[in-house]
Amino acid sequence: MVASLKERGITDKRVLAAMEKLPRHIFAGETALDHLLYDIDHAVAIDCGQTISKPYTVAWQSEMLELSANQSVLEVGTGSGYQTAILCELRAQVFTVERQVKLYRKTKALLASMNYRVKCFLGDSFNGVPEMKDYLYDRILVTCGAPTLPEGLMKLLKVGGIMVIPVGEEEQRMLKIVKNGEDPSEWVIEDKGDAKFVPMLEGRNF
Repeated sequence: MVASLKERGITDKRVLAAMEKLPRHIFAGETALDHLLYDIDHAVAIDCGQTISKPYTVAWQSEMLELSANQSVLEVGTGSGYQTAILCELRAQVFTVERQVKLYRKTKALLASMNYRVKCFLGDSFNGVPEMKDYLYDRILVTCGAPTLPEGLMKLLKVGGIMVIPVGEEEQRMLKIVKNGEDPSEWVIEDKGDAKFVPMLEGRNF
């Protein structure tokens, strides 16, 4: 898998090391024996109609964050916890939010059992996490497709921070946004290409 990621153009050694270290099947539940689990272009179904993103997508998004150790990251869409664990391996301070109650409980327990120090929250995070009101993040990573760029999330990104987010409804584009100031005119928005994620939805799903 890691060799294939290198061939595809992933160069961040820390990202590659994290993905080499973490057994992907631990996060896949009943699909643990799926022979495509380590195919870099194959997403795997998990509970609640969600998926573990393709390994290439996880590496791609992680690399775009340009993370330094101890930077704070808000992850929107905990899912299986695989991307969350990668961020932890990159020594980030991770705050992650999931709207599916079943996944939230299961993944929170899994991450704790693996001794990752992660703050997990239940909610949709269109406007951040209520429990972390007014907290600003160095990085924001969105792992579900937002119909438009969520202004509430951009307000939570520090000046100089980076957000990586798939945006669009029928067709999604992966955007990397560098917030060089509070005014949107100061943001640098790069279109990084096609994306395909489950939709970002409001509210909790009990």
